[in-house]
Amino acid sequence: MADDTFPNLDETSFRSIDEETLFTPPRMTHPPRILLLHGSLRERSYSRLANEEAARILRRFGCETRVFDPHGLPLVDGVEESHPKVRELLDLVIWSEGMVWCSPERHGAMSGVMKTQIDWLPLKRGAVRPTQGKTLAVMQVSGGSQSFNAVNQMRILGRWMRLITIPNQSSVAKAFLEFEEDGRMKPSPYYDRIVDVMEELVKFTLLTRERADYLVDRYSERKESAEELSARVNKR
Repeated sequence: MADDTFPNLDETSFRSIDEETLFTPPRMTHPPRILLLHGSLRERSYSRLANEEAARILRRFGCETRVFDPHGLPLVDGVEESHPKVRELLDLVIWSEGMVWCSPERHGAMSGVMKTQIDWLPLKRGAVRPTQGKTLAVMQVSGGSQSFNAVNQMRILGRWMRLITIPNQSSVAKAFLEFEEDGRMKPSPYYDRIVDVMEELVKFTLLTRERADYLVDRYSERKESAEELSARVNKR
């Protein structure tokens, strides 16, 4: 006979699924807020050009977009968090409801510029968690044949930071052939895929933004907080 007792469960921290909060939260009326990060400092940066194309598509879907310029962002731990570029990045992440990360692939990996931006994003900033529960789309550009090393790495980081990383992704091969001199992307299946990815990002953002805090609320953290509160209240 099954033993359905739970001697290890903290009943004060365990909660049944709240379907009203999950399915009928108050609707937000402002445009979805999407932040785009790119991983290159080159004057003609194809990751930036791909992001700018993505931003145009997002605005066509009714989103508000902001693109962070990584020029001048120091290496992690090289300066205090009060550095202007660090503050700018963190404020934009807090502002956003979803993000696009687009990196070139270098030596089979995302670029150092991309990783530095991600490394500056803490899991906590005071009482605010700047990333968890927000949506994420990942893209990469390559100088050679199509590859997925950078997007795969960014997916791992997105999961670690508790971002809702959408299933679709974009990888543009031989990116130097895919953009006009004015920086606009040429028509191609690569362009169509970016449209697909942005459409999916907007859908996931609209579905989750009102309930993001509830989706990532978890038993272990509630239990830890309850234990900390009890220790503080009962401290002699």
